[in-house]
Amino acid sequence: MKKIFLIISLILINLNQAKTINDSLYIPNDFHAIVFDDCDACGCAAGNGSSGFESLLNPQFIGIKYFAQYYKAKENLFVKDLTQDQYFNTIQLWGKIPLTKKLSVYASLPFHFHEKKTLQGDIRINGIGDLNLMGIYQLLNSQDNIHQLNGGIGVKVPLGKFDDKGISGVNPSFQMGTGSWDYQMVLNYKFQKNKLAVLLNTDYTIKTENKKQYHFGNQWNYTATGFYQILSNEKVIFSGKAGLQGEVYDRNKQFDEVLPNTAGSALYGKLGFEASYKKFSLGSEIMLPAYSNLAGGDIEAKSRFSVFLNVGI
Repeated sequence: MKKIFLIISLILINLNQAKTINDSLYIPNDFHAIVFDDCDACGCAAGNGSSGFESLLNPQFIGIKYFAQYYKAKENLFVKDLTQDQYFNTIQLWGKIPLTKKLSVYASLPFHFHEKKTLQGDIRINGIGDLNLMGIYQLLNSQDNIHQLNGGIGVKVPLGKFDDKGISGVNPSFQMGTGSWDYQMVLNYKFQKNKLAVLLNTDYTIKTENKKQYHFGNQWNYTATGFYQILSNEKVIFSGKAGLQGEVYDRNKQFDEVLPNTAGSALYGKLGFEASYKKFSLGSEIMLPAYSNLAGGDIEAKSRFSVFLNVGI
């Protein structure tokens, strides 16, 4: 964490030395934004939700990202209090590589290390997660580059371990992976003019039954994020961002039977920044719940935090 703060501080020092501000927000013409990540609201491996993937400054990149989630859960069914702390942490390698002028490939490979604190002691699991692969195509780009629309389809490859013993707890998503092949669709719209940019995103994941006859519910995510360029010069750009993110989860099934208290929804407010220096971009955001109704109220979303470092290609 100290290294993260050091990097941010160095970038902010460079920004304060900027002498000129451009008249418009620098966004490359081949910009493709997508909100897609590897963690859902009930814990990382269960469903490929969103933490906010909006790279304005290096839309084609390879990089590394850290994503943390914190939840409260009901440990004892005979009490109303949410006493169990659950921490879901992910470090992922990701990239978005252009194949043609309009077509790109997105991929991410996560490594999870999760922890929950129970009355019987702390439980920790860690390991590789599910691989995500997606093709992204530019459907529309206006001549003045003010409007842009992108669509994508993809697949999640079940590399992460699924432990059927873990589904007996209050949060069946305390896993490394779903154990199933899941299919993804995403649609992204960008409006950009002068120093302002607005991104609207929606994605849907269709999940299938795994070999243990467990079927996580389908998932819908939607996000609206505004960006504003605060400082810039020839080498350094700094933009702030704020927005809302919602997530909706269908019910899980086991042996084709619907399981109670497995559906839910949550709405987050988020605030963050993105900065670039030459080919490098650094971004971070914090998310706090405005609304949380997960697992029939047995799980409460508390906070999320992410930071990434990318290299443009």
